[in-house]
Amino acid sequence: MIKLIIFFRKPKDVAAFETHFSNTHVPLIAKMPNIKRTAVTRAIGAPKGEPIFHLIHEVYFDDLQACNFALNSPEGREAGADLMVWAKEISTLMFGEAWE
Repeated sequence: MIKLIIFFRKPKDVAAFETHFSNTHVPLIAKMPNIKRTAVTRAIGAPKGEPIFHLIHEVYFDDLQACNFALNSPEGREAGADLMVWAKEISTLMFGEAWE
């Protein structure tokens, strides 16, 4: 299984970030084809000091081909464009191979 992982550093305006993430970005991601499941993790602390990330959004696909198809679909391009306007400065993306 392959996942797209979006790491979000803490935004300056947490309330505005949370509102956009929940009401705009998550629905855009949900429209993408081939998604098997998603998971969101909100940091609540770290062993030493503040956590590096505020939120982690994981989007799971069967394989890299399904992931690439989703990202290049009209829905995937719309979600990516939203991310680049709204959270470009605080986001890092990564592909990962998941074992469950």
